[in-house]
Amino acid sequence: MPELPEVETVRRGLEPWLAGARIQTVTLNRADLRFPFPVNLKAGLEGDTIIGVGRRAKYLLIGLESGRTLLSHLGMTGSWRFAEHGIDKAPRYYEPGLAPKHDHLVFDIAHPAHGQSHLIYADPRRFGFLDLYEDLSASPYLAGLGPEPLGNDFHAAALAQAFAGKKTPIKAALLDQRIVAGLGNIYVSEALHRAHILPTVMAGSLVTPTGRPKRALDDLVRAVRQVLDEAIVSGGSTLRDFRNAQGGSGYFQHNFAVYDREGDACPTPGCHGVIQRIVQSGRSTFFCPVCQKQP
Repeated sequence: MPELPEVETVRRGLEPWLAGARIQTVTLNRADLRFPFPVNLKAGLEGDTIIGVGRRAKYLLIGLESGRTLLSHLGMTGSWRFAEHGIDKAPRYYEPGLAPKHDHLVFDIAHPAHGQSHLIYADPRRFGFLDLYEDLSASPYLAGLGPEPLGNDFHAAALAQAFAGKKTPIKAALLDQRIVAGLGNIYVSEALHRAHILPTVMAGSLVTPTGRPKRALDDLVRAVRQVLDEAIVSGGSTLRDFRNAQGGSGYFQHNFAVYDREGDACPTPGCHGVIQRIVQSGRSTFFCPVCQKQP
């Protein structure tokens, strides 16, 4: 599944072309993706104007002049593209599905600066979904999400409060979207390596008996921010031969220190460890058993 950097990069690619654009017609080439399209999708979008493209956790949020919001989750193989031009750095894990049979939704839009174009949602596996809200606060997908890891509410004290007494491995705790929103397997593994924290340590062990964060939590917050910032600058990560509409791809995977590097030497200066792989909650975790420790 795409993680925060991939979704944020898609958002940044779409925003300049969509903000201010009027949706003239909506064509639905099938009735559903992972879930059926909302019954009011076509009528609720046609004639409306897009005011901006946002993101919450791993969801794209297309805001409309009417006050409605179109929520988009890309699933594993979903992608947005324009028929007339490429989107700079529109990363996906898989080929974006240029075959017409995978084009499930088409917006005919008119932008005051860019003119007419067709925005296409393609999804070969159809694990993505769309929903339309009059009031975004009614979305069950956004309810209960934790702070954004690049926002001001993500800090060591907040993590200490969330982790206090938790007998859950730190890797699993960071993947809990109620604790922090948008993190996934790749970037949690990378951040834990940068912070030199073993993925198997209990989250509660990073909190003092008085409920204050240990220094390791400050290091972890800093590592999470650094990894995400660098990944966004790199256009995200490509794991399965991604090519965007311009033939490009995200390239942060070339900077992975541990993810998918089992058997490689640890890149930490002065460390002579070898990257290992274990399975936690059915997912691969990559780490260095030498420089990653119990704080």
